[in-house]
Amino acid sequence: MKDFVARWHLSAWDTGLMTAALELGSLVGALTAGTLTDKYSRRQSIFTACAIFCIGSALQCAAQSPFHLILGRGIGGLGVGALSMLSPLYMAEISPPEVRGSLMALEQFAIVLGAVLGFWTGFFTRDIEGSASWRIPLGIQLIPGILLGVGCLALPPSPRLLVAQGRIDEALRSLARLRLRSPEESATDPLLQARYSLGHGQDEHITIELLEMQVEASLIEQTATGDSIQTAKPGSLQAEIHAWARLFEPKMLRRTLIGVFMMVFQQWSGINALLYYGPTLMHSLGLQGDAVTLMSAGGIGIVQFLAVLPAIVFIDRVGRRPLLRWGSIAMALSHLLIAVLVYRYSAAWPAHPLAARVSVGCVYAFTAAYGTSYGPIGWILPSEVFPLSARSKGVALATASNWSNNFLIGLLTPVLMERSPSGTFFVFSAACALGYVWVTRFVPETANVSLEEIDAVFGSSAGREDVALKRQLEVDLGLHNVIRQWAHEPGRERDGTD
Repeated sequence: MKDFVARWHLSAWDTGLMTAALELGSLVGALTAGTLTDKYSRRQSIFTACAIFCIGSALQCAAQSPFHLILGRGIGGLGVGALSMLSPLYMAEISPPEVRGSLMALEQFAIVLGAVLGFWTGFFTRDIEGSASWRIPLGIQLIPGILLGVGCLALPPSPRLLVAQGRIDEALRSLARLRLRSPEESATDPLLQARYSLGHGQDEHITIELLEMQVEASLIEQTATGDSIQTAKPGSLQAEIHAWARLFEPKMLRRTLIGVFMMVFQQWSGINALLYYGPTLMHSLGLQGDAVTLMSAGGIGIVQFLAVLPAIVFIDRVGRRPLLRWGSIAMALSHLLIAVLVYRYSAAWPAHPLAARVSVGCVYAFTAAYGTSYGPIGWILPSEVFPLSARSKGVALATASNWSNNFLIGLLTPVLMERSPSGTFFVFSAACALGYVWVTRFVPETANVSLEEIDAVFGSSAGREDVALKRQLEVDLGLHNVIRQWAHEPGRERDGTD
């Protein structure tokens, strides 16, 4: 956008700082949201994150100096980081198990779609006279922020959080609403409701699903406080420190490193460098003219968007390790070939149009390989390697790793490109090659693998300990009795709906 460039005269460092401000804010937002959302409701947290995002977006849209842009991106990043954790957390907590995976895949699909729409919005407004060419795209991002903020007010509260806070009656009402049951139906529907004795002469209507939530909440509470359960109150600083420290105990350390390094290699594969600085990178590959460069860079988002589709279908059939290894090889070779071609022909691209086209083709090949491997698996793997009691903290740490490395990529890429475009692609190629070695040596296959089998792979009993404790809690809370009574209700045995 000519007005933006002419107005601000940004150096490579300023450009990197402006880009990285969003990632730094997102890192802080993701970490703080993980702690604050347990004290308040998910809806309030999502609304607050949307409000913060809108404040940052408005500041960027009305910016009168580069400082305003950087500050606005940092404030907006707080909201983005918080939402990157709150949105999937809320979806996982309210969705039935049979559609939870599809919803998470749909979220990744929506993220890539949003990136594509954002890029092409900027493309079509770039020739508007004056500052409107860049203020319009920055202002448009207020629309989804406002829609999400207003829409979340109509969302039902998370029944899992209500259970964790001991608000069982409210959790039952929320769960009935989520499962499209009226209060009357929730008390009589055999698919939602079961009657059991609390052991003190009273009968209470509590859903089997609600009991499962109580079991999970008790499991997390007991394992989070560990040996200090008698002295540490749930949610206290002592319990919080113990929960985070547990990730670095010997039996958990390898799992933690896998979650953290999955995000390291995902970011240093170079995908966000291409998304953030696509036009700059395309120009370094010999493409001439703003329209040609921007359209070629926009193709990166489209290729990634299309590559996610087959990944959703085949990711469980093929497995995580084969896709990661194949993706590492394809991405490393693509970057390596680009680096060689840039080093050899960058001084005279017009005389070597075939080399320029091959370089652009390699960028698209890299993007397709990323979209079917590191892109989706980077978010799936951390949630699979951790046992239930450590999963929220483990995923939060992996998310923090993602944003911190994203920050470094945004900060360093323009500086590296200014000094050596070919060297930049060599760095990404080396990172992908190291990723192949790392996956081969340290990453187990987690597709369709039970907790007990994953424990055998890691050589620890963390998952089995959770399973044993969970079974005892199911007995203590009466879940087994409820299921047996429900299974033997008159008429159920006759129609075979056990």
